[in-house]
Formats: sequence, structure tokens, C-alpha cells
Amino acid sequence: MNSNTPSSDNSSPDNVSSDTSDMASAGDDSALATPPPRPSLWKDMTTNEDWWAIWCAALLLLIAFAAVWIGQPENLSELIAGSTMEEVSQVETASENAGPSAEAENEAIETENTAPAEDTELEVAETQEVAEEEPYEYASPLKPFLAKPGKWTANPLDAISSSWSGILGVFLIIAALFAFANQMRGKSAGAFLAAFPVVFLLATLAYWMSGQSVVKAYNLEYALWALLVGLIISNTVGTPDFLRPAISTEFYIKTGLVLLGAEVLMSRLLALGLPGVFVAWLVTPVVLITTYWFGQKVLKIQSKSLNMVISADMSVCGVSAAIATAAACKAKKEELSLSIGLSLGFTVIMMAVMPAVITAMGIDPILGGAWLGGTIDSTGAVAAAGAVLGDEALEVAATVKMIQNILIGVTAFCVAIYWVTFVERDPAGPKIGISEVWYRFPKFVLGFVSMSILFSILYSYMTNGPELINAMIGGSTKTLRGWFFCLAFVSIGLETNFRQLLPQLKGGKPLVLYVCGQSLNLVLTLVMAYLMFKVVFADTVAP
Repeated sequence: MNSNTPSSDNSSPDNVSSDTSDMASAGDDSALATPPPRPSLWKDMTTNEDWWAIWCAALLLLIAFAAVWIGQPENLSELIAGSTMEEVSQVETASENAGPSAEAENEAIETENTAPAEDTELEVAETQEVAEEEPYEYASPLKPFLAKPGKWTANPLDAISSSWSGILGVFLIIAALFAFANQMRGKSAGAFLAAFPVVFLLATLAYWMSGQSVVKAYNLEYALWALLVGLIISNTVGTPDFLRPAISTEFYIKTGLVLLGAEVLMSRLLALGLPGVFVAWLVTPVVLITTYWFGQKVLKIQSKSLNMVISADMSVCGVSAAIATAAACKAKKEELSLSIGLSLGFTVIMMAVMPAVITAMGIDPILGGAWLGGTIDSTGAVAAAGAVLGDEALEVAATVKMIQNILIGVTAFCVAIYWVTFVERDPAGPKIGISEVWYRFPKFVLGFVSMSILFSILYSYMTNGPELINAMIGGSTKTLRGWFFCLAFVSIGLETNFRQLLPQLKGGKPLVLYVCGQSLNLVLTLVMAYLMFKVVFADTVAP
């Protein structure tokens, strides 16, 4: 890891730079990845990255909902009711016109030559006009102020000519919100504001490239371009140090995922959750234990801690699990760095390749999303790959990944017990309590579930709930969520330097371990996902 990376929130197990810099400060290569002192609950809630992702997303959702609530027409119910009646009338009219009786057809044939042509054309025009009338749809008052670059074919300026004000609005909102959050977390708001315009510009560039008509036809989504832009910079000229305060991969993606919670109705989450539990909670421990055994018994990896960190990194959820497990098994700092490097490298590859493989194999979005959610390490990359396959795949992939993320704390807890009991066998060592599970638990998952419950209730029981929630999502929060994801993918690219990973492979055994473990993970996850989503719970998860 780059030693120039600024120190981050020590209380968050998901933050790479924090833990690696803490370990680097220990002085030598034998420094152990020991966990930092546990903060109080209040300090944790006011400084932890996960909690601030919840606070930021909750504030955005509150403002977005207030906008659609205050801005709704007084006669919204009448407009919706009238639109519904008009739809029914159009269907009945179309049904009557579409199926004339044989007698009517004969009569029409007999009078065909005598009917005035202009009358026939007028009737056709009136029918088309009725058919083209769209039902009333309430739009958020914030929609004109939040946008992303649009489509373009030959003239690149077409992408921003009509959306520049919305892009500027997104920039100002995220810049102000995250500057405040960084200041409250003890970081420099000024350093963030100095770097953020460049990162946002790179994200805008990614959106702009993905909007080109030919590129769009090949389904090359913004996430791929965002990663590519970041990777080109980090692997050529190198990522400038002044940009690092705004490279907040986990913060961006967690905030976006909490926003996504408002889009996933609780009934849908529960439907996807049960099969997701089987996919995430049965396959993951099997892969972790098997990979660790393979590394010890077959590959003969000398460092048990390196073996365990790579196994957890690959089987659970990448960087977050690696950091939590490294602390639990007291891994050396270079072992953690190697594991994270492997995770980041393969995450980029799998995020780009797996959607293409799923499409080529003809796998439907639900099964494909479940496969992505259970195999790709990074939460952000799961969202990116799912988005390439569509909203349905994104929903399933994110849900499965959320369920799998819960295992971070459980994994660290079990590894810590195993290490103290069987590896170190130190009777004088610290006792492992249930608080370790809570400390390692990814708190942003609570935000995702909470927002899903809250907006499911509003959607189901509030007057005009579906129209208001759909207007809020379609006009504001979905756009913001996309920007957070795009910023995260740019950050992933800027943090990934393939050249720094090559010297760390140590004879190739860690790479072989990762590849073999991930291969097993891919096979078992696909089989379990097929059984759960397409056989056992097929009727439940069907949209």
C-alpha cells in the first residue's frame, strides 16, 4: 500500500488506508495488524465512515422526500384517478377497434369504395392521438437540478448542453455534503474540496463516454469507463497525492447503497433475502474453510495468517473482510497489503468480465445478479456489474452482497476464536466477546435495511405513496446514487496500481490460492444460486 495515503478513520474496519497506515507506524515488517482501541458508541457514530454514510444518505432522502411531498399538486389524487380511468377507457376502445366481427368486416369491405378517404384518415389520426396519450406522472421538483451527461452521437457537446445545470447541482450537493462529513470526522474539508473537482470531472468524463450512441449500443456502461479512467492515471503517471482526500471509495459506495435501500421495497428484500441467505451464508463459510485448508495442506503456505486473510478476502467481501480478518489473526502488514492487492486486481477483472459471461451464457438477470453478489469481492464492483445487466440484476446482486457483508463481523469473530484457541494457544490472551461482532459489523447495512423498511411503509400506506416515492427516486435519489457509484469506480481505479502488486506474489502461491479459491467460489455460488433462485424460491423471487 502507498505510505503516502493519508490516515483515515481508525474506527472503521472498512477503511484500507487507516489500518495499513496504523500497521506501518509499528516500525518494521513484523508489525502486527492489531485492532485499534474500541471507541465509545457516540464517537463511533460521529466519526465512523459507515455511520456517516447513513447520515449523508438519510439527509439526501429527507430532502428529496420533502421536495415531492411539498411540491405535489393539491389534486394529485384526482389526476391519478383520472389518468387511471383514461387508461381503462383506452384499453376498452382499443379492444373494440382491434376485433371487429365478421359481419362488420364484410360491411366495411362493401363500403370501402364509397367511404371518403379523408374521413378514414381522420379516424386513424384520432385513434393514434388517443393511443399516444400518456398517463399522468408526477415528477420531483428537484429533477431539473440533478442530472448526468446525456446521450450523444456526433457532437460531444450534446451530452451536456441540456444537462449542465443538473450536473453542476449534483457537484455542489456532494461537495458540500462530503466536505462537512469529512470535517466532522476529523479530516480536512479544505483538502477534500481541493481534490474533489478533479475526481468529479473524471466521473463526468466516464458518464460522457458511456453516453455515446455506439458505445451505448454495446452496453459499455459508465462503471467500466470510470474504472478505466482511474486505472490509466494510476498505472501511467500515478495518482497525485493531492487527489487522495477525495478518493473515498468505500464512503461513496456505502452512501450510494443506503440510497439504494429506498429503492428496494421491503417485501422485495424479504423475497430475495431468504434465497440470498442460502447463497451467502452457506457457500461463503464452505469456500473460506476449504481455501484455508487447501493453502495449508496442498500449497504448504508457511504463513497461516496470510492464508487466512486471502481466504477471507476472496470468500466474504474483499477489502473489508481482509482488514477485519487481519486484525483477528494478527496478520503482518505486507500480508494484508498483498491480500488487498489481489482483491482489487481480480475485482476489476471480474467486474468487467462476468457480466459479459452471464450475457453470453444466456443467464437471466435474477440468477446473474445472485451469482455476481456472491462472488465479486467489492460491494461497489458488485453494484457496477449488476448495473451493466440492468436494474433487476443490480437489485438482486446488491441484496445478496448485503447479506454476505453481515458475515464480516461473524468471520472476524470466528477467526479470532480459532486463532486464540488453536493457533496461538495463549491462555493469557484477551478474551473474545460478542462486542467484537458488533464492532466489525458493517453499519451501513443497517442504513440500507432501515431505508428499505421506512420507504416500503410510506409506499404502501401513505396517500399517493407509490406516486410520491417513484417521483422521489426517479427525480433525485436514483441520479445521486448513480453519481456516488461512478465516483466510487473512479476511486477504485485511482487506488489500483498493478505494478505494485507484482513483487508481492512471493513465488506465486498466494496467486494460486486466490485463483483456486475463487474458482471454487464461482462454481458453488452458481449452483446454489440456481437452486435457490430458480428452483426452491422461483415463485417468490419472480418480479
